Amino acid sequence: MHAVIMAGGKGTRLKPYTTSLPKPLVPIGDSHAILEIVLHQLVRSGFTHVTLAINHLGSLIRAFVGDGSRFGLKIEYVEESVPLSTIGPLFGLRDRLPEHFLVMNGDVLTDLDYGDLLRAHAASTAPLTVATYHRTVKIDFGVLAVRDGRVVEFSEKPVLDYHVSMGVYGLSKRTIAAYPEGLAFGFDQLVLDLLARRDPPASYDFEGFWLDIGRPEDYDEANRAFERIRPLLLTPRSREPV
Repeated sequence: MHAVIMAGGKGTRLKPYTTSLPKPLVPIGDSHAILEIVLHQLVRSGFTHVTLAINHLGSLIRAFVGDGSRFGLKIEYVEESVPLSTIGPLFGLRDRLPEHFLVMNGDVLTDLDYGDLLRAHAASTAPLTVATYHRTVKIDFGVLAVRDGRVVEFSEKPVLDYHVSMGVYGLSKRTIAAYPEGLAFGFDQLVLDLLARRDPPASYDFEGFWLDIGRPEDYDEANRAFERIRPLLLTPRSREPV
């Protein structure tokens, strides 16, 4: 069971926290780095191998994680000479990846069972399986639809419902086989390519705990709530093989 963690971003939205630390090493609850929590979770979900795609302050991630032995993992690194976005780093890794593998951002805080997501993907025929979360967004204004200078629709403080990507997904090697190494390529581009080819991704709907730590408001919430959510994030779970 192999996971690739995208840990090369500059964390611009989290400045000044990320001025001297890469985003995956930003502390949660003054006791754990985000990446540390994720690695422990991967181990208890049955993962044995992790590839870390690093760039910004990547030497600090190498120094903190090492070869992964203290986590019970075998960890290797791929360092981008230029930013390759959220999918591009995979194109140079194809020969080192199994047929099905997990891909995730390095700033995700969740109690999602990563192993179950990968098993669901491997059992499907989908090229990509996206972990999705239901978000409700309240708009605190009256919303107008305007056409040709006329108001044609009006909603007072509407509540919008969305399924959003959690930044965690199962992927198959065949799905990225045609893309050239070194191409900067994002998750959004991959999804649009698959939809254009009429080979749509699958959704893995999740209703548990999830925060995108790249958002300052979610990072603050994670720190406020950490003692309460610690059992969700760090309680041992039995392993099941893919």
